[in-house]
Amino acid sequence: MRSLPSLRSSVHASFKPPSRYLWLRARYVSTTPQRQSGQLSTSPSDTPVSQSKGKEKETAPVADAAAAVAHDELPLLQRPLGVKEKPKARVKTWSDTKEKFMDQDKRMEERTHLAREAMRGHFSDLNATRKHGGKTWIAPKVMIREDRALYFPDIHGTSLAGREEQVHTTNILEGKVSVVTLLTTRISEIQAAQFVEPTQRAFGSNPHFQFVQINLQDNLVKSWLVSLFQSGIRKQVPEKLWPTYMISNQNMEYLREPLGIGNKHVGYVYLVDTNKKIRWAACADPKSEEVAALATCTKVLLDRLAKQQELIAPAADSSSSIPAVEQQS
Repeated sequence: MRSLPSLRSSVHASFKPPSRYLWLRARYVSTTPQRQSGQLSTSPSDTPVSQSKGKEKETAPVADAAAAVAHDELPLLQRPLGVKEKPKARVKTWSDTKEKFMDQDKRMEERTHLAREAMRGHFSDLNATRKHGGKTWIAPKVMIREDRALYFPDIHGTSLAGREEQVHTTNILEGKVSVVTLLTTRISEIQAAQFVEPTQRAFGSNPHFQFVQINLQDNLVKSWLVSLFQSGIRKQVPEKLWPTYMISNQNMEYLREPLGIGNKHVGYVYLVDTNKKIRWAACADPKSEEVAALATCTKVLLDRLAKQQELIAPAADSSSSIPAVEQQS
């Protein structure tokens, strides 16, 4: 028993940490003074450095905030929306899909589309509504030029008028100035109504103007529920708008990019001319200048159409009067 203390002291005396370990420990302690309570350096040589760092910390948030505000501004619509090919009132078949994959350019477009969709998360659109309410661009104040405008694609579905056969936007939009809205959620309905209400109130009685609503539900369950409650929708929509209210379950996966649908949870509004070309577009929560721009652009198109009708009418009257003169003679 008496040998234990001597054995313990000999063990402690024999154990000596290596010099490299001591050097690393001293380096770690010297470079982290905040961990040592009350041992911060207060030498005169350190004072200017600490003050300059404090000034940097005070000015940095201001500069970052200004840059964030500048970066956070929504851009104007940078490109014409729509498709290049003139739409046709028919549902695509397997032969159309086969022809698409036989074309090299269309195969490359398909590959690009799949890569883009693979990078999108399942809840990406829902998460995007936290920023600007899902708004991705600002509507232009003027119309897109006719020679640069693209066509509104063909969307098929059933109307509230009670017709069982399929109706197509290509037929509905023919020969009229149309304000078209894409509705997917209750929020999108409210947003679209705020956009269109002043224009509808001003030009609703014009025979060359129409308001087209597309209740788009590409999810099969949602589409079935919407079709199940058509009677409730009829109570909310005025009867004169039933022929131009469409319920569609068409897959819009390949039309999101052409139509600028950056978020499927918000509403989209398009001004389409008599040639089925998109001349103006807006999305999500309306701004006052966007609402005014829609009314102004609609008036311009209606005035142009009225002038064209006035020019065509005298020519038609003169041509119809020629046979009458010949009969009298």
